Amino acid sequence: MSPRGTTFGLVTSSSPLPDPVLRRADPAPGTGGLVDRYGRTATDLRVSLTDRCNLRCTYCMPPEGLDWLPKVEVLTDEEIVRLVRIGVERLGVREVRFTGGEPLLRPGLPGIVAAATALRPRPEVSLTTNAIGLARVAPALAEAGLDRINVSLDTLDPVRFKQLTMRDRLGDVLAGMAAAQDAGLTPVKVNAVLLHGINDVDAVPLLDYCLEHGYQLRFIEQMPLDAHHAWTRGRMVTAEDILERLSVAHTLTPDTEARGSAPAERWLVDGGPSTVGIIASVTRSFCGTCDRTRLTADGQIRNCLFAREESDLRAALRSGATDDEIADRWRIATLSKLPGHGIDDPSFLQPTRPMSAIGG
Repeated sequence: MSPRGTTFGLVTSSSPLPDPVLRRADPAPGTGGLVDRYGRTATDLRVSLTDRCNLRCTYCMPPEGLDWLPKVEVLTDEEIVRLVRIGVERLGVREVRFTGGEPLLRPGLPGIVAAATALRPRPEVSLTTNAIGLARVAPALAEAGLDRINVSLDTLDPVRFKQLTMRDRLGDVLAGMAAAQDAGLTPVKVNAVLLHGINDVDAVPLLDYCLEHGYQLRFIEQMPLDAHHAWTRGRMVTAEDILERLSVAHTLTPDTEARGSAPAERWLVDGGPSTVGIIASVTRSFCGTCDRTRLTADGQIRNCLFAREESDLRAALRSGATDDEIADRWRIATLSKLPGHGIDDPSFLQPTRPMSAIGG
């Protein structure tokens, strides 16, 4: 979103989100949802199904890949389903997003989705994917009850796509997006990260493509979650930069619909109804309204994308803990959530895990 005091034509900024009010929220054991000490309640669960990926996006991992988790450390399908059920039935989770790595590499994905959508109360269930292979499995995912798809796509240029991902698979991605839309997994949302000197020229082409095909585009500021720890704020394409580029070709006005806990600030394109979103994770953090909790592929709870500490639920699962005991462990893990990610603090340290091992 646009930094305070910046204007681009009809683009105007809004005030920064206030810091959360400090108040204690220590529910008694066996009761309550995932509430932290700053009064925020986590109702959105992100579940990483694997740390493996079939692309090598330069801002995420090196060309040779990473040391993948040993299979014995990765949660089984049954363990994932059980933890999602505990989150929904005991802890107030209302949205479940399956992520990776690349979640389509998980053979049991349709069954996991079906188990999640069969829960009561039924959560909204979505998937974040690079869309390679999606054309083949989109109908099965729709039949399993998946609600919608988020696709990561940073360019429409085949040469730049190969430069960014080390793979010549742009056609597969576009085919996967079309198949998802045909299967009713809508709205198809597109997540794009722009890098200076590589694909920052793709802002307008990406928006035009999404407008033409009925996809919802969201730009995300590059975050310090790369495996090689090469991120620098000075090289980041900011929300301000993105708005400047888009405003050359389109008139953008702030969407007046309440944002709530959504990470993206939305802008009406040429008067609407189409919109474009910008997630300014770094320059305009939205930590004060964060409602997310994360489960890694190896069964660790992370209460923040940038957390440097995790809470182990896999050990509890495999040692015979009851659902209530696991729920209490999850509640305790949530209490330690910090008020913000602290990227602007001189003491900030990048998480050890890269994004591919955390899940989006």
